[in-house]
Amino acid sequence: MKILAFAGSSSHQSINRKLVIHTTSFFKEHEVTLLDLNDFEMPLFSVDREANDGYPDKAYKLIDHISATDLIVLSLAEHNGSYSTAFKNVMDWCSRTNSKFFQSKPMLLMSTSPGGFGGGNVMNAAVVRLPKLGAQVLATFSLPSFYENFDQEAGIVNPALLEAYLSKINEVKAKMVL
Repeated sequence: MKILAFAGSSSHQSINRKLVIHTTSFFKEHEVTLLDLNDFEMPLFSVDREANDGYPDKAYKLIDHISATDLIVLSLAEHNGSYSTAFKNVMDWCSRTNSKFFQSKPMLLMSTSPGGFGGGNVMNAAVVRLPKLGAQVLATFSLPSFYENFDQEAGIVNPALLEAYLSKINEVKAKMVL
């Protein structure tokens, strides 16, 4: 099975990227492609730019990656209570080329933040919006207080959160018949 994994953040120190990388360790028996959102940086979306220049090649490239996958593992960063600008811009461009650009692909949707809500605002927005863009969200997980609850080597260190996290991974695996 092919898994596409990425964080909805352009930060080189992204805690959401760290969570995604850790999560892929539970799918080692499968082919995992880890993307960096920075590789899909595009001009700021505008209808004028769309009319004058068409669609960026990088939007099509990301859609091609999605087409070639069986499962998406995505962890969203929250900026000011919503998507990061980098992710929102990618989403805007891709949705203009294909309104269902997630192509009914199954998804494990996650978020984390330094605060106690764990990116809950962006998660709430994504649970509503991403299915309209073709995502089949199989399970969601938000990790609050990243720096207190995550260790680079050990992963999630809070026992209750670890149990909930592993439950979500197992739920996805069961639905995917892995």
